[in-house]
Amino acid sequence: MKMFALQWISYYGSGLFAGLAWLVATVWLWRILPALKMLPAVPDLCDPKYDAANMEKWPSITVIVPAKDEARAIESCLRSLIESDYPNFQIVAIDDRSTDETGALMDRMASGASDRLRALHVRELPEGWLGKSHAMALAANDIQSDWVLFTDADVIFARDVLRRAVVFATSSEADHFVLYPTLILHGWKEQMLIAFFQSVSVLAGRPWKIPDPKAKRDFIGVGAFNMIRRPVYEALGGYAALRMEVLEDMRLGYQVKSEGYAQRVAFGKDLIRIRWAESARGMLENLTKNLFAAFRFRTVLVLGACIGMALMALTPFVALAFSGADRWAGMVTLLLLLLLNLRYWKQTNISPIYLLLFPVATLLFLWTLLRSMLLALKRGGVLWRGTLYPLEELRRHAGLLR
Repeated sequence: MKMFALQWISYYGSGLFAGLAWLVATVWLWRILPALKMLPAVPDLCDPKYDAANMEKWPSITVIVPAKDEARAIESCLRSLIESDYPNFQIVAIDDRSTDETGALMDRMASGASDRLRALHVRELPEGWLGKSHAMALAANDIQSDWVLFTDADVIFARDVLRRAVVFATSSEADHFVLYPTLILHGWKEQMLIAFFQSVSVLAGRPWKIPDPKAKRDFIGVGAFNMIRRPVYEALGGYAALRMEVLEDMRLGYQVKSEGYAQRVAFGKDLIRIRWAESARGMLENLTKNLFAAFRFRTVLVLGACIGMALMALTPFVALAFSGADRWAGMVTLLLLLLLNLRYWKQTNISPIYLLLFPVATLLFLWTLLRSMLLALKRGGVLWRGTLYPLEELRRHAGLLR
């Protein structure tokens, strides 16, 4: 009887797993095949047609650079902006309560940059604000430029990127334009993590659908390059409307799309470069701040996401250990992921060989997602750059992201 029970469990259990493996393969197929077809349709800002020598009138841009304790990176960022070949722009750098030399570096560079760079300083954070949202809202007060570009203090700008961005945004009639950054990566651990993120990104979004006004669930916001028409920014309430939003860049993108404004996105290898973190551990620390916020601080959603990601990312590899239908499902899924990573290779320089470490990256991501939630619950809030933002208040102000 015991032997019969074990055989029954083995037989039907194997059948259930084969069904799960093929279900997972079908979901990947559903998301990856359109991506392979449509990703080439996403504009590339490096295209020569966006390298226009002249326009009848170059619209004005204000570039806003918030920084807190960024002495290591701020000088390179501001210098790359000052050296831009764009004819009609101003930089507003804002020091958000830095305890290092960030503010002094800003002042020194502003004194030698004529009227192109202006430095502001925040000494105290008002109640009911996150630091970055407050800094950007303050810097954007009373500006009169046609466009506002919000960026980060560790971004390095190519000399012609502003010109290319304006040519593209103008020709495509954009209200909001996001440029994907090129990540500066060191070592296999960092490349392994980014290979994982670019693979699973197809489960969350479709970049080619972002310009489609009917595709409300497909939107984008990237802190490294959020360029928006000033009247649109003001009509949305600016960052004052996002004063307690941890993911302020994504939430701005959501508002743009949901309110019916024209949103555009483009690739552009090396036009803006960023060293996101100093190590793979640093990447995971950055995600620890953001991931619970991505799920709107809802524990049930985090636990559901962990289960779903484990099934989607680990099942194909487990299936390879079986025979028959199970193994075929795993092989089909891994082939799809390989094709997707080959497609991204040109843009990111990340070899598809890192697909072999996909299970390792998955486990690290799941651990970071759970850690993001548990730390926030334990602390009663999100700790970032030395300030603890209360969880109750963050939840109260958390808007939709879907």
